[in-house]
Amino acid sequence: MEHSVLYEDNDLIALNKDSGIPAIPGRGKDTDTSLLQFAEVNLSQKLFVVHRIDKDTSGVILFAKNAATHRHLNIQFEKKMVKKHYCAVVQGIPEKGMVIDSPIYEFGSGRMGVDKKGKPSCTEFDIAEHFDNAAYLNVYPSTGRRHQIRVHLYSIGFPILGDRVYGTPRPVGGIERLMLHARLICFTHSDGTSRTIEAPYSSQWNAIVMKLRDRS
Repeated sequence: MEHSVLYEDNDLIALNKDSGIPAIPGRGKDTDTSLLQFAEVNLSQKLFVVHRIDKDTSGVILFAKNAATHRHLNIQFEKKMVKKHYCAVVQGIPEKGMVIDSPIYEFGSGRMGVDKKGKPSCTEFDIAEHFDNAAYLNVYPSTGRRHQIRVHLYSIGFPILGDRVYGTPRPVGGIERLMLHARLICFTHSDGTSRTIEAPYSSQWNAIVMKLRDRS
């Protein structure tokens, strides 16, 4: 498979999704082949969607191979038992890490935003590195709303570099990809053991970070 397999057994498979590829089939005009479709063809079997990450976000994503594992993992996501660690590079430098506890609402256009009518949403972050008018963040979402990390960081004035929806100008900072990566996921396997799966960065991600460091 072109997309690197991070882990696989009889019950599930974890893949490192590239930026720009939808996790599941899109709607309307979004006819790009999804990671789900690609994996099903290569494995010659039906897979079950456990969770999603944005099309332009890279990183680890899980698919279940059977209904029992799908149910087992879904329960953990619903009960917020799954630990997720993302990495993001934002425009601007926050003074310190913080918890963003702001409801997120889906507007008619499909755009998400912070609004009191929205669903409870919580994102925590700390600062890993400073650049010239940019910062490398470790991000820990405890809920999983659509575009949650992007919306929350944008709402406090620190849009993610490369974001073509949340931030001005677009793409933010003129970066060629969204600088958001699902780095790590921790969950309990159906066999009762704790599993941690980590997704390495792409060469494109590393090259962008090196350029930012060189300018600092």
